[in-house]
Amino acid sequence: MQTSDIFELLRDGRPRTRTQLAQLTGLARSTVAARIDVLVRLGLVAPYGDAASTGGRPPSLFAFNPGAQVVVGVDIGATHARAVLADLSGALLAETRAPLDVAAGPEEVLGWVRRTVDELVGADAARLGAIGMGLPGPVEHSTGRPINPPIMPGWDRYDVVGHVQRHHPVPVLIDNDVNIMALGEQRTHWPDVDDLVFIKVATGIGAGIISGGSLQRGAQGTAGDLGHVRVSRADGMVCRCGNEGCLEAIAAGPAVAARLREAGADVTGSQDVVELIRAGDLAAVQAVRDAGRDIGEVVATLVNLINPSVVVIGGRLAAAGEQLLAGIREVVYRRSLPLATEHLRVVPSAAGEQAGVLGAAALAIGHVLSPAAIEVASASVGSKVGGRAAK
Repeated sequence: MQTSDIFELLRDGRPRTRTQLAQLTGLARSTVAARIDVLVRLGLVAPYGDAASTGGRPPSLFAFNPGAQVVVGVDIGATHARAVLADLSGALLAETRAPLDVAAGPEEVLGWVRRTVDELVGADAARLGAIGMGLPGPVEHSTGRPINPPIMPGWDRYDVVGHVQRHHPVPVLIDNDVNIMALGEQRTHWPDVDDLVFIKVATGIGAGIISGGSLQRGAQGTAGDLGHVRVSRADGMVCRCGNEGCLEAIAAGPAVAARLREAGADVTGSQDVVELIRAGDLAAVQAVRDAGRDIGEVVATLVNLINPSVVVIGGRLAAAGEQLLAGIREVVYRRSLPLATEHLRVVPSAAGEQAGVLGAAALAIGHVLSPAAIEVASASVGSKVGGRAAK
């Protein structure tokens, strides 16, 4: 049992004594004391007063110290960017957002990231533990490089991690936007759910899949690309990917807006569609309900394949509310296996616009507090202590 195992027992925030930790782990009290000392030196654990005495000096309590480090989470969208500063518990300490065109290229966008991280961290620069970032396109998770992103000219295989680390030499974790939205939704609103799918319905349609408590990215990082699954009602319609019959070509925000324009409505995108629905426009209601049914056709297959407990619907078009959800639910509950839907919940996003940036922060926190990172840091502390003792 390693130092990180002791930390995991304290990560829930509940203070414990050395004796209690020894009983929980089966380790000798001296071994527990040594590992607690390392965690205290790292700042991840701090003394927490004294426990009740049973005679003599009261035993010391130790607890997780979420203020040991801070992380920055960044969510880059097609036309916006948002960033937060958080402690290691995920509590937000500061937040900012700005209009930003991802098509302007990596130099301009990552320049904004550099300046924003500096502003958010301020005097806490020495405590910055990691940066998490979501991008609106496919990402090779192992390198953090975007791979053929359709709306990001100039970003293909760009070394995002290297660029950010030139200014902020800390671990930088990159993922696509829907994956971090899934992570943000699960960590903040469904922490006890290990099998969750987050579906973003906006310019495109994608899914972030958490199965068995872990994000499922696939071999090339394209897992969950629902927008390019073939659906019956889209037969003959050409998608921007070059294929015919894709879900995105008929049910994404731009496709719904195009259908309403053909009917004479003055709309340009998802937000205009949402405004029409809020105003009670029947054509918009019908168009979004139909889009929901089309999405439900694909989600029903997904439910049969991976059997999630919760399907969360987010993205700009999801702001249409119950109209989109009703269409999705109608088909999912009709087409999926009864056993798969017995306890299935199809719900709107509770995190809303913050889902992505919360997930980016969670990605960074997950790295800082990972067993591997704690063991590396523990070894460094141990070597320093050993070096001083040798002298």
